[in-house]
Amino acid sequence: MSEMRSDGELLRAVTADGDRGAFEELYRRYAPWLTARMRTRCADAALVDDVVQETFLAVWRGTARWREDAAGADAAGWLWRIASRRLVDALRGAGARGRLRQALARLRHRDEVSAEERVLAGVEHGDLAGALVRLAPELRAVLQATVVDGLTTREAAVLLGIPPGTVKTRAMRARRQLREALA
Repeated sequence: MSEMRSDGELLRAVTADGDRGAFEELYRRYAPWLTARMRTRCADAALVDDVVQETFLAVWRGTARWREDAAGADAAGWLWRIASRRLVDALRGAGARGRLRQALARLRHRDEVSAEERVLAGVEHGDLAGALVRLAPELRAVLQATVVDGLTTREAAVLLGIPPGTVKTRAMRARRQLREALA
């Protein structure tokens, strides 16, 4: 029987050599522990399973970089940090989807139009709607991500595939153009 490899040896073999056996051993060693620990943070078992799978996919694909000198020899802590960030991202996305579903449900089940809804309808079909349509697509996309979807600059940058500084610049340009159009 072969000697059990250390976490550091497994991670070096996975990240440097793409060693499938080392990856499987690492997965067997840490997936149950990571799943149990994540379930103390989130009651949605399916979401936790997805997060654990995404964590190990990031390790396998090399999008999560193991640097023993920076991470120490603590593979469990490194995997936990990756998984916890992915869980937060997933929960943020679920929160935005939930808010959108609630808003759509309110629109679907309303009996009488409120004063606020009448004002918003005027905005949708009035000057603001026209000003939004005239914005360049890349500026509208930034407004959609940051204002409508409620994403942070960093999250919008990841979603749109552009640097965070570009998100900030485009948001500033969009606001300026909207102010000018509505003045």
